[in-house]
Amino acid sequence: MIPVLFQHPHFVVINKPEGVHFHSQDGQPGLVVQLEAQLGLKLFPVHRLDTPTSGVLLLACSSEAAAELSRAFAEHSMEKRYLALSDSKPKKKQGWVKGHIVKARRGAWKLAREGEGSQASTQFVSTGLGEGLRLYLLRPLSGKTHQIRVTLKSLGAPILGDRLYGGSSADRTYLHALSLAFEFRGEQHHFVGLPERGEHYLSPQVQEAVRQWQAHPPL
Repeated sequence: MIPVLFQHPHFVVINKPEGVHFHSQDGQPGLVVQLEAQLGLKLFPVHRLDTPTSGVLLLACSSEAAAELSRAFAEHSMEKRYLALSDSKPKKKQGWVKGHIVKARRGAWKLAREGEGSQASTQFVSTGLGEGLRLYLLRPLSGKTHQIRVTLKSLGAPILGDRLYGGSSADRTYLHALSLAFEFRGEQHHFVGLPERGEHYLSPQVQEAVRQWQAHPPL
């Protein structure tokens, strides 16, 4: 069962589990197909999360709503926040990372000074958790492929469990879409979905840090 955070006449917000493919593949139903069967609705993707990423995901209930919401993403009027963990020391603990995201090898991407289109831009803060772990809260101002994963790799702090980008082995990839805020037809919406799996995400240190960040938003 896929956790549903909110069901609106024009859209659905879920807390996507990690490890679930967005599209059907290898004979297995993807996230959209599973959710359509669960809710008995035809759904239209608005944005997506990588297979290893969990968290808040928005789907529309009509092509018209999908077009409106997709336009909001394209215009960067959707406010997104992500949580990530790394066990490597970063080059800096807060600030901005900007650059072009270009193709690398073996399906990966990398940050470069030059490239096609607009730059990727990500703001972040972090806090140490002890035992070499650091928790990151990130706000991407663009929507490039693997943007958060590439951002942390460029800081020398690949995400814990993210093997594609050199992260240490873990029980999951520690990247989670924490929140999404947007306006739809004159109404403001703000959704938060906490991580439901991952021994480090469920630790008291991480949960307390997230509570502090929600009470006093640093971004």
